[in-house]
Amino acid sequence: MSDPLRIVVVGNGMVGQKLLEELAERRPSGLDITVLCEEPRPAYDRVQLSSFFSGKTAEDLSLVPPGFFERDGLVLRLNAKAVAIDRSLKQVTTSTGETLPYDKLVLATGSYPFVPPVPGRERPDCFVYRTIEDLEAMTEAGGRSKVGVVVGGGLLGLEAAKALKDMGLETHVVEFAPRLMAVQVDDGGGRVLRQKIEALGVTVHTQKNTVEIVDGEARRHAMRFADDSVLETDMIVFSAGIRPRDELARASELGVGPRGGIVIDNHCRTLDDDIYAIGECALWDGKIYGLVAPGYEMARVCAAHIAAAVPQEDADEPPQFTGADMSTKLKLMGVDVASLGDAHAATPGARVCVYTDERKQVYKKLVVSEDGKYVLGGVLIGDAEAYGTLLQMMLNRMELPPEPEFLILPSGDGAARPALGVDALPDAAQICSCNNVSKATICAAVRDGAHSIGKLKTATKAGTSCGGCVPLTTQLMKAEMKRCGLSVNNHLCEHFPYSRQELYHLIRVGRIETFDELITRHGRGRGCDICKPAAASIFASCWNEFVLKKDKAALQDSNDYFLANIQKDGTYSIVPRIAGGEITPEKLIVLGEVAKKHRLYTKITGGQRIDLFGAQVHQLPLIWKELVDAGFESGHAYGKALRTVKSCVGSTWCRYGMLDSVSMALAIENRYKGLRAPHKIKSAVSGCTRECAEAQSKDFGVIATEKGWNLYVCGNGGMKPRHAELLAGDLDDETLIRYIDRFLMFYIRTADRLQRTSVWRDNLEGGLDYLKDVVVHDKLGIGAELEAEMAQVVGSYACEWKKAIESPEVLRRFRSFVNSDAPDSNVVFVDERNQIRPATPEEKARFKGVPVIAESA
Repeated sequence: MSDPLRIVVVGNGMVGQKLLEELAERRPSGLDITVLCEEPRPAYDRVQLSSFFSGKTAEDLSLVPPGFFERDGLVLRLNAKAVAIDRSLKQVTTSTGETLPYDKLVLATGSYPFVPPVPGRERPDCFVYRTIEDLEAMTEAGGRSKVGVVVGGGLLGLEAAKALKDMGLETHVVEFAPRLMAVQVDDGGGRVLRQKIEALGVTVHTQKNTVEIVDGEARRHAMRFADDSVLETDMIVFSAGIRPRDELARASELGVGPRGGIVIDNHCRTLDDDIYAIGECALWDGKIYGLVAPGYEMARVCAAHIAAAVPQEDADEPPQFTGADMSTKLKLMGVDVASLGDAHAATPGARVCVYTDERKQVYKKLVVSEDGKYVLGGVLIGDAEAYGTLLQMMLNRMELPPEPEFLILPSGDGAARPALGVDALPDAAQICSCNNVSKATICAAVRDGAHSIGKLKTATKAGTSCGGCVPLTTQLMKAEMKRCGLSVNNHLCEHFPYSRQELYHLIRVGRIETFDELITRHGRGRGCDICKPAAASIFASCWNEFVLKKDKAALQDSNDYFLANIQKDGTYSIVPRIAGGEITPEKLIVLGEVAKKHRLYTKITGGQRIDLFGAQVHQLPLIWKELVDAGFESGHAYGKALRTVKSCVGSTWCRYGMLDSVSMALAIENRYKGLRAPHKIKSAVSGCTRECAEAQSKDFGVIATEKGWNLYVCGNGGMKPRHAELLAGDLDDETLIRYIDRFLMFYIRTADRLQRTSVWRDNLEGGLDYLKDVVVHDKLGIGAELEAEMAQVVGSYACEWKKAIESPEVLRRFRSFVNSDAPDSNVVFVDERNQIRPATPEEKARFKGVPVIAESA
């Protein structure tokens, strides 16, 4: 048996990790791979780095699947820096002095942030924006700062500006060029982009040359510019571009370009056939590619070439890297920005169509060939909906319609819209450039059973990196399913050929108020345990009638039927509402007296409620009568409804508090209490970014800043915890409530049955960007309608338990047996820690025939 091929990979960034995944996928036998990672953690998503400031953790950003480095023949060394290459001995030396032999060496060293040689650049609280450690240091400084400046107005600079904005700082961007994103957009696009960025509260300074950084008078730093102007700030982030990490190659004479970068050929080999370079450190045909998709393509080529060095049967000729399309679509600070192909119309004979609406802050530019038949490039600012169509037409050299300008003009002028159907795309069309997934691959996966976006991502990896291809991937999936004769539906159950969303609209538009009318008009049969509770929930969301009204009670599940959560021993829990966690001493005493009188187990929960356990069904009305008389209301712990709005003490008591979080939590909980939804809803309000109320783990959470409230949505705890995402920032009270109204009602309208907000958000084809368009920008024009529907629900609220105890008909159902008022003798408790708990089966056998409250042995 021959010795294994020794591979050393220097760097475990996004591209280095992609190389390892490609090698693992090819599974050539006889590889011994050692990975040197300079950072203290393995590969993470640098494209989404700014999401660290809106709640994502290092673990959330990780690109390494669990157990990936546990496979044989693969070793990862963290905090391991390569300092030298000996090409003659074929070995790499690390910073600890260790030498590692190699047969093939891959340099995936990436790039480093360029910091202009400005005097004062090394002062405290001056940062670069590259690693998680950089972000952690920025977070610490941001906590004691009020003003932040980003030096650099390119892609990375605007990402860094978003990070400062998310920290609640007064944010400035300083750019040397006359416009933002000078490489990607032209003057017209740059002007509109600046307007949109400034409208978000970021001050932009263009044509500014920083000459020195000194002590400020009001702030820590003063930036002096060549035009004698001065800008004072507390912290500075340099994000003025990148430079390739090519120092190892320079020292070992591998060949670098005049402006840096390790020279490679079409197989990603350097001047040494046994050494490869991939990603931002590599120079191909005089070009450094600063996007992740070309780096991933280099990783695929490199992996194939290395795999070809291991003898294999039926091995294909390894592919070559022949350049990459630099088109990109991004969301910068919530602003759609897209650039494709020849954005500056540099091609001889190129013709340009431009649409500008500075009122709506939209700029679109289409570059076509001299004969007007083909797309050469384009720029889209503020509305990038046409990006997918234009990109596919450009990449696949598809002929333009006779009037191509209508591809970028807004709809509404009566002209027919030329459209690109997915059927028109060739099988070789690259749908996901990050992971090199073609239309043919996606369609094949659909034919093999990938009939959801989640399954399709798993099968093909399409949409798993930047996510920009998800809408087109979804269209392809549905089209292929129809082509295969599969029905594309999400019917609620066998009794209703509609989704929950469609059923909601039928009930709302038809003003249907009973299940009998609903199934007569739109269903068949008698209904089931799926459609009845779903319909009951929709009725409650739309009309907010008492859920135990005669025609509604039979639709409810067991918890809603008894307005309480049934527990493991057949007893029920009592959960009164304690809005915002605030309770008076008098009410606290009432809870204690009720619990003591009825011998109930008492527990303070993580949602700032007090739960009373151990009530038998016949006791529920008696207990609730005492609680309602004391001013308590139902906490809806039994319903798919708003549960709690947790809060910290906020500015009222806390020295760090920015705003009165308790008052806001009370306002929110009292507004939405009783709101029925597809699933339970939890919320929280934190008085500052220290986040004591854990707002970013809730379905919607609110965090105070110096300028208002930040609204986060679609998070949850539970089995699959998920951080919420920032929907809108620095909101006043009125705007915050308006956005929450829209968000909740849109969720109630469109979510599937029993679907949490996080899963619902994942299934929205446009994701968070689409949600922002609907809620914040009112793109669908339904904002006022959603607010009116919420106002109807809020205005018709009534405590369900108060109505229950006032109705003799309802009270008759609260007994353990239909033919007797006797309690359930099978319920047995024992004492433990001065409270009761359900007896175990062994204890029940021992205490058989004794009173319900038994003394434990």
